[in-house]
Amino acid sequence: MVVEQPFVSISSLGQELLITPRTIRYYEEMGLLTPLHHEKMSQRLYGPRERARLKLILRGKRLGFSLGEIKEMIDLYDIDRTEGLQLERAVAYGEKRLQELDEKIQELTLLKAELLDYHQQFTELLRKRNEEHQTREDDPCQTTF
Repeated sequence: MVVEQPFVSISSLGQELLITPRTIRYYEEMGLLTPLHHEKMSQRLYGPRERARLKLILRGKRLGFSLGEIKEMIDLYDIDRTEGLQLERAVAYGEKRLQELDEKIQELTLLKAELLDYHQQFTELLRKRNEEHQTREDDPCQTTF
């Protein structure tokens, strides 16, 4: 069982979530994360809130949401702690993403069918050419120049 420390450095957080410190800094620049700044050590420290936000960001990216969409959904929690607005927006963005995935699946299905058709045609052409070539080799009277 892994025990999470209350506040960790950028490198520790990156190692924990398998991302680079550069990625974490980028999310900070985008306004998605706000670490504490430790004055004595001039170091960024990340607590449970930032860890949770980062996990949400990574999940959102994995699901195909843009950083803008992710930021909007996360920021809605700060506006409405009941999570109602956040859930409504997540549902709307989720429906949009599902529609995009359905369209992509249709595209890929058509592409696969086309590729299979070409594969079958080319395989048949190759088989016929090999048969013709074999027939010529078997007939010593037939010459080709």
